[in-house]
Amino acid sequence: MVARRGDALLLTDSNALLCGILTHKDIAARVIAKEINLEETPVSKVMTRNPVFVLSETLAAEALQKMVQGLLRKDKQLQQLLKELKNTGEHQTPIHHSLSLFGSKYLSCHCLRSFLRIQSRLVTVSPTDSILTTRKKMVEFRASCAVVTFNDKPLGIFISKDILLRVIAQNLSPESTPVEKVMTPNSVCVVIDTPIVDALHTMHDGKFLHLPAVDRDGSVVAVVDVIHVTHAAVATVNQVGNNEAATTLMLRFWYSAMALTPNDDDDDTRRLYTFKLFGEIFPIF
Repeated sequence: MVARRGDALLLTDSNALLCGILTHKDIAARVIAKEINLEETPVSKVMTRNPVFVLSETLAAEALQKMVQGLLRKDKQLQQLLKELKNTGEHQTPIHHSLSLFGSKYLSCHCLRSFLRIQSRLVTVSPTDSILTTRKKMVEFRASCAVVTFNDKPLGIFISKDILLRVIAQNLSPESTPVEKVMTPNSVCVVIDTPIVDALHTMHDGKFLHLPAVDRDGSVVAVVDVIHVTHAAVATVNQVGNNEAATTLMLRFWYSAMALTPNDDDDDTRRLYTFKLFGEIFPIF
């Protein structure tokens, strides 16, 4: 996984049938956070068994719908937000509402506060906290990142994949290595009143998926995750639009995801395909 900078590894049984999947999050949450010995533990002990899959001839739109539905089943806060967004557009036609809800007008007049309810799992740690302590705290709050702070001011950010690429790959000890050694320092931040469209511009230009938000005093109050915003956009289409509109947007989402070239081997760049949704479907860039 490190050699190929991959996000996941597929596992097959003796009959070459898919039996599990191992992601960088599994390694961080099920191995490092639980202090399991990497050298002695078989991958079958920490993989996700019987993962959801689709056939090769499955339409991209159907595959993406299944992914979105999987997120919705797990995130009640996101479900509530989508319900409220649906109610705000009940007087519009389904197609018009689906295409415009996350477009320029909506994103320009709504600030990051609108999404705080689905971004409430803010994890902060001190620079001297160990990687192990940091990861355990992330697991406790089910967060994909932690903001490293001093006196509530952000110094850097640490994400799940850093465990794989910056800790395990460099043979660092999670117990004795301070998180400041492997965090991304001086991470870009925005104020909490920043319009969502501006936040997306910032993340797009910087090629990263997590954006800390601070108050007027510079204290970190939230972390915006582009994955949640993207899933919210696509899921809203499914809830308030018809199947034709949903399928069209899903396909555009997929084609946009494939637009990255093979040379985009930077981790955040390769995962930045989610941004293409906004640029190619909704005219905000």
